[in-house]
Amino acid sequence: MKNTQKDIRALSREELRDFFVSQGEKAFRGNQVYEWLWVKGAHSFDDMTNISKETRTFLDEHFVINHIKVDQMQRSSDGTIKNAVKLHDNLTVESVLIPTASRTTACVSSQVGCSLNCKFCATARLKRMRNLNPDEIFDQVVAIDQQSRLYHNRPLSNIVFMGMGEPLMNYKNVVKSIEKITDPEGLGMSPKRITVSTSGVPKIIKKMADDEVKFNLAVSLHSALDDVRTDIMPFNEQMPLQELKEALQYWYVKTKKRITYEYVVWRGINDQDKDIEALIDFCLAVPSKVNLIEYNPIDDGQFQQADPLAIDRYVAKLEDRGITVTVRRSRGKDIDAACGQLANKNG
Repeated sequence: MKNTQKDIRALSREELRDFFVSQGEKAFRGNQVYEWLWVKGAHSFDDMTNISKETRTFLDEHFVINHIKVDQMQRSSDGTIKNAVKLHDNLTVESVLIPTASRTTACVSSQVGCSLNCKFCATARLKRMRNLNPDEIFDQVVAIDQQSRLYHNRPLSNIVFMGMGEPLMNYKNVVKSIEKITDPEGLGMSPKRITVSTSGVPKIIKKMADDEVKFNLAVSLHSALDDVRTDIMPFNEQMPLQELKEALQYWYVKTKKRITYEYVVWRGINDQDKDIEALIDFCLAVPSKVNLIEYNPIDDGQFQQADPLAIDRYVAKLEDRGITVTVRRSRGKDIDAACGQLANKNG
């Protein structure tokens, strides 16, 4: 049965070389197969034209390539593309291509559903089914790179782990996928162009620092007051802001990399001066910058976009304290591809 076979992309280059040696073949066959899988993006063993038919048949009998399939693609009026990505077990995640004048960014998913329970996020309403494998994350990037070249005439320039799921709850596989994406024998992208966005898992943030990762870190903060943050992001009760702050300070001491805080302002929730002052205090604890994000409704009356004057107050007060702040307008809202809207709602 095909579905009982091992996915060949779970093997490292060394394991592929060892496998071929164990079958009486030359070790370099493993290098050839590895290149077909990770550089040329082969979808089947028949694509591997510099390998004998006999060897390809043997591989087909022992392994599978569980490649993703872009099941549905939607294009926004602003050029944003949302993909419904079908996995080998028929589960679906979503990924997004976000174009601007100077770059194209892939927003990729790391879990089917999400482990956390943020009330304002459509993905959080989906039950977490499983973690994505490294190759499933890698494939999302390859697909979006192809779309970037096709529709925007340039290769993919940036990657953000801001799609479905909490990346740090799938840390091992996320890091493995980034290793493949940045490997010169993979996609060869610079880790400086990759950002992992987390809702804040202090223990794993410290591990990332110890692992000396080279990619960037963003934190979905949304409030620097524990009672407010716990109300909208209930997991904060188990991982409160003080623990998060200490982990981020540890991160900066180890990596010297500035943190980006993603922050949505909602009417009546976090739009008062006390909310701004708390954010300023949190930002001053470790070098950081703030992205104020336009809210995208998910058919829920609890969360409403803040008055523009509240955003202006945030910007003025943050800048007055020397904190870099950007107001980020959402892309792809007309196809439910904007931040917080990914929920497998296609059509």
